[in-house]
Amino acid sequence: MNEAIASHGIMDLVSQAGPVVKLVMLSLLMSSVVSWAIILDKWRRFRRISRESEAFEEKFWSGGSVGKLYQTAADDWPGSPIVAVFLAGFREWKRWEGGSSGSSGRDPEMGDLLTNVRRSMSVTSSRELDSLGQGLTFLATVGSTSPFVGLFGTVWGIMNAFIGLAGAKTSTLTMVAPGIAEALIATAMGLVAAIPAVMAYNKYAADLRRMHQSMDNFSAEFLNILERQAARRVGRVSS
Repeated sequence: MNEAIASHGIMDLVSQAGPVVKLVMLSLLMSSVVSWAIILDKWRRFRRISRESEAFEEKFWSGGSVGKLYQTAADDWPGSPIVAVFLAGFREWKRWEGGSSGSSGRDPEMGDLLTNVRRSMSVTSSRELDSLGQGLTFLATVGSTSPFVGLFGTVWGIMNAFIGLAGAKTSTLTMVAPGIAEALIATAMGLVAAIPAVMAYNKYAADLRRMHQSMDNFSAEFLNILERQAARRVGRVSS
């Protein structure tokens, strides 16, 4: 900063920044790009999940054949976690139903059925939630650390700007202002990376909690249906 800089555009200031500040800006830019990729992917996925889950539940509670729904659900709504929970639970029911109709002469145990169905649906629900939650940790990390990374670049740049004035005979605002402006761009980039990441994390974390609640509610209701059907079947077998 020995002479006034004629052009003070943002790109000019970035190109004139020191190597440390440039490294900070590059890391923030990469974090922002990855964050937006995750945000857009989650937006598309959650929108698809919401649409498919709503269609499946409408079909499920319409009173049609659950067996036929089991055969077509995976192809009709492949992205819905609730469908995955339904398939896991009904798969255990089919195994129990097949075992109870075998030639062993043993009465079917309803307790085993309910335990196996509940465990299968719980494991599937956890697996689906883990899949949906991928990327949220990165968004949270970017949202919480980017402002501080940008602040570090700003402090470093301002420190170098004032160090550059140490050997000058006269110090004017014109000499120090470009260096400070270069440094402040790092803080601005940190905020640009952090704000969308925080907003997206809060939104998708809330969506994930609602999806978890929806899967729990469906699992409980579906388990009640299977329990009633199993009780009627055990009653027929016992008689």
